[in-house]
Amino acid sequence: MNSSTDPVPQDSHELLIKMQRRLHFLAWISGVIGILFIVHLVYSHTEINSLRSELARRLRTGDDISKEAKMVAETTQEMVAGLQSKVDALENLQMETQSQQVSLSQMYQELSRSRDDWSLIEIEQILTTANRQLQLTGNIRGALIALENADRTLARSGKPRFGAIRRAIEKDIERLRSVPDVDVSEQVLKLDAIIEKVDSLPLVSDSRPPDCPEKAKQNTLYRYEFSASPSDWGPATVTAWNSWVDDIRRELQTLVRVQKIANPDALMLSPSQTVYVRENLKFRLLSSRLSLLSRSAYSLKEDIETMIVMLDRYFDASSEQVQTVKVALKEIEASDISVDIPELTESLAAIQGYRQEN
Repeated sequence: MNSSTDPVPQDSHELLIKMQRRLHFLAWISGVIGILFIVHLVYSHTEINSLRSELARRLRTGDDISKEAKMVAETTQEMVAGLQSKVDALENLQMETQSQQVSLSQMYQELSRSRDDWSLIEIEQILTTANRQLQLTGNIRGALIALENADRTLARSGKPRFGAIRRAIEKDIERLRSVPDVDVSEQVLKLDAIIEKVDSLPLVSDSRPPDCPEKAKQNTLYRYEFSASPSDWGPATVTAWNSWVDDIRRELQTLVRVQKIANPDALMLSPSQTVYVRENLKFRLLSSRLSLLSRSAYSLKEDIETMIVMLDRYFDASSEQVQTVKVALKEIEASDISVDIPELTESLAAIQGYRQEN
């Protein structure tokens, strides 16, 4: 029984020893692991603390950076707001400048157009006046000067759109230059001579009784030539008596003068009225002179007819001077000075057409 029971405890002892060895190994391993764990915990705690410190530092730095960024952002926003206001101001200024530029451009165009319009209005008025004078007085030279001045004014403007008006003006100039020139120098000289004679022409109110004839004067002188011989006293007395009778009859005849007067009022003219009559005649003569120079046959005829009526009414028609003046006036009236004077229709029509189109 003992032999059978001894091996069992020995095996148990070996097993126990193995168990102890294993436990010691496990304890050692556990101790090492615990130490490592503790070391790891310490290291981890240290790392965590350092991380926390670094994180706190970085958070503080981040806060500072955030504050700085916020300040920079605020400053940037303020700068952006200032720049935006400046940009808005510049945009407004640019818009105002553009609007002013557009307004100035429109004003310049209107001013240029207005200046052209005023030039055309002035030219139209000048040509209208020249055309009226041309038809009333036949003043071709004045119309030519007006057309040439109008053409120079349009040429200085340098506007191509005035080409049609300038061509029309050139046509009117050519037509006026083609009008024949009538020589009226002889008629003008006759009128000048008549003007010089006006003050010496006798008026009806200036007429006086005729002087005694030469025979009557001789009889008057003869009646005082008596002979010393008594025999001649008889014939001398008869002759003297006859002479005295003739003188008395002649004086009685001169007391009353019978004359046919077409205008009785002409005899009653006062000195101031006679001056007016002569000046009126001179005025008509000067008007006739202008009518001659302007080739206005109608005005010349009217003035001469008026002057002939004045000569017949207020001046002594029996006077040789008055008759000579009337003959000269009729010769001037009979002279042909009429010419076919054209109108400035082309120029005026071109100006009116341009103004209607624009």
